[in-house]
Amino acid sequence: MASKYDHISDQLHEFREKNIYRELLTSQIKNNKFYLGNKKVINLCSNDYLGLSRNRSVLSKMRDSLTQVSPCSSRLVSGNNINIIKLERILATHRSSENALVYPTGYMANLGVITAISSSKHTIFSDSLNHSSIIDACRLAKPNKIKIFPHNDPDHLERLLKKSTAKKIIVTEGIFSMDGDMARLDQLSELAKKHDSILILDDAHSDFVFGKVGNFGGTPEHFGIENDIDIHISSLSKGLGCFGGYVASSKLITDLLVNKSRQFIYTSAIPEHLCLAAIAAFAFLKKNKNIQKKFFRKIKWFIQQLKQLGFNIGLTSSHIIPIIIGNEKVTSNFSKELFQKGIFIQAIRYPTVSFGKARLRISLNMSIQQSHLNYVINCLDKLGRKYNLI
Repeated sequence: MASKYDHISDQLHEFREKNIYRELLTSQIKNNKFYLGNKKVINLCSNDYLGLSRNRSVLSKMRDSLTQVSPCSSRLVSGNNINIIKLERILATHRSSENALVYPTGYMANLGVITAISSSKHTIFSDSLNHSSIIDACRLAKPNKIKIFPHNDPDHLERLLKKSTAKKIIVTEGIFSMDGDMARLDQLSELAKKHDSILILDDAHSDFVFGKVGNFGGTPEHFGIENDIDIHISSLSKGLGCFGGYVASSKLITDLLVNKSRQFIYTSAIPEHLCLAAIAAFAFLKKNKNIQKKFFRKIKWFIQQLKQLGFNIGLTSSHIIPIIIGNEKVTSNFSKELFQKGIFIQAIRYPTVSFGKARLRISLNMSIQQSHLNYVINCLDKLGRKYNLI
């Protein structure tokens, strides 16, 4: 007998057949150790790159400031909390911008900015490997056209820009979330100037990690073009180890967002204690500038180990390190065997990456001990040989 849910059952069956079915895993932290189910594991899936989400001074500041769970309303309706304003001033300076605006998440910030900025007179030029939040934002924005340029290919982008007579928006990630490679931001900046384009940067995975020593200003600082980005979009929940997203730009742009961005206007404000946690985490980084050098030494060592073993890790030079396997089933099985050995590295498959581009996505972070990393390399070596990947 037919059911009104047949199409749903069919889709889930298809996901299983293609080895792209997903399940939520139960996790918890006990005695500062990470558990999946009842199994203690080395967590190589966290975006808490500098380990600040468990920092004692940050946690203490947040606990001491907890007077209200949530403002339970939007900032335009219930008022603009003084500590949100303080955080936004810090973030604006951090990104060499006039203003900043905090959103509940980085995903909402991407949606909010791109839908508010673009119009039917615009063509959006988007890198082919941009994050899903950028892809969704472009679709929601309904510009005149969306042009996808091949990943990290400024020459192809310039050919597209030359052909276009529309108003132009270029959007890219700083460090790409599934490949760990860096955008050619210096070249994109020059193209934006040459073709009078708005340049939007989603720098979520580089912010508070890359940049000048002790300043942590992300990929724009890495290339020395801090003032050449029109709109910075980023996250507070990765390098800073907190929660939320933000936009840094001119006062003109942030004024427009306050008045037009539905993702800002029609949602509750970020809670005050999370703002204070972010302020405390930023202050900790400013006082502990060596954390950056220590982290990059760890990244360099780990990448060298994987290269020596012969894994395909693409062009990454960052803390996001993909072991590109290709086959979805092999990737899932590899991940499951690592889990049995107490190592949590998630299998990333379609639609996050293209079919045939499945991978293990490793996120290095400062919380992982060197002895644990040695153990991970040893296990990857043995399983890589078992699966004929090295």
